[in-house]
Amino acid sequence: MSVLIYHNPRCSKSRQTLALLQENKINPEIIDYLNMPPSEDDLIEIIKKLNIPVHNLVRKNEKIYKVVMENNPEPSDSRLIQAMVANPILIQRPIVINGEKAVIGRPPENVLEIL
Repeated sequence: MSVLIYHNPRCSKSRQTLALLQENKINPEIIDYLNMPPSEDDLIEIIKKLNIPVHNLVRKNEKIYKVVMENNPEPSDSRLIQAMVANPILIQRPIVINGEKAVIGRPPENVLEIL
């Protein structure tokens, strides 16, 4: 089983999700997405696997969101994806991918659905 986690080590939910995976004997490939952000194509693929609207992947409470979207109160999906690629702090975390399935680990137990 090849599992991947887009991880932020400073995020408690991300750390809890990683620990839950490891407790279940899964050693995922860890991507520190703040230092190695996904490309636009990668993000589009992740969104398809999550099967959610683009806006559900965006952390709207981040200060940078208000700056980036200042003159665009209803941004297009394309604009949101571009904003997340340029500012990966805007991406919900953690994201766990197992094959063609993915979930956001909020709460961490969500990952059990795709294992």
